[in-house]
Amino acid sequence: MPQPKQDRAIRTRHTILMAAATVFEERGYQAATISEILTTANVTKGALYFHFKSKEQLAQGVLAGQDQNLTVPPQPCKTQELIDTTMLHAHRLQTDPLVRAGVRLTLDQRADGLDRTAPFHHWTTIVTNLLTQAQQQGELLPHVNPQETAQILVGAFAGIQAMSQATTNYQNLPTTITTLLKHTLPTITHPATLTTLNLTPNITHLTQNTNTNDEIGEDNATEDNRDTSEEKDNTENTEAKEKETAATTH
Repeated sequence: MPQPKQDRAIRTRHTILMAAATVFEERGYQAATISEILTTANVTKGALYFHFKSKEQLAQGVLAGQDQNLTVPPQPCKTQELIDTTMLHAHRLQTDPLVRAGVRLTLDQRADGLDRTAPFHHWTTIVTNLLTQAQQQGELLPHVNPQETAQILVGAFAGIQAMSQATTNYQNLPTTITTLLKHTLPTITHPATLTTLNLTPNITHLTQNTNTNDEIGEDNATEDNRDTSEEKDNTENTEAKEKETAATTH
């Protein structure tokens, strides 16, 4: 039956991504090696290359993974939904190694050859959409330009989280993000809306939709990491190519 094989491949891919996240977070993009990721993941070279053809593809997988499970419960007030989304991301930076590694890669100026623009564009789009909805509902002041404001908020968050990581290993991040919102929201939000906002949302409530990765992670703890037949074939192909290259070199 194809389903068990497919499930195993999904779990193997997740194992590899989490191992790559660990190595990228500790070493950065340039210093990280495929060998280190293989050792951390405890999978074969063929299994890794079946899912990811290069270190760059691995990094892009980690970059994309930081935005998974970011959905918060919809709110009638879209400014509140923006706050909830921001605070959930701050919480995940404290608790999710895939998110931390993704953010480190995004801000890694030494990651030559790696396209790091996608997370910035993605976050700016999310914030712009929420601010646009808020504006349409009369929650924002008349002068606010949603796209410009989104760029400022995303940039400010990136800087604050980087400082929090360097100084407290993200321990003070919720507090500093709350302070950022206290300073910025009064300049863009209608006073009637401002008085209704909750800057300390219930994180347990916000994380109710983010259990998928945790469940996969628990499955990985008991998964034997056996390769699928395709992965075994890929192992053989990879080894054959390496032998051919070595023979040609000599």
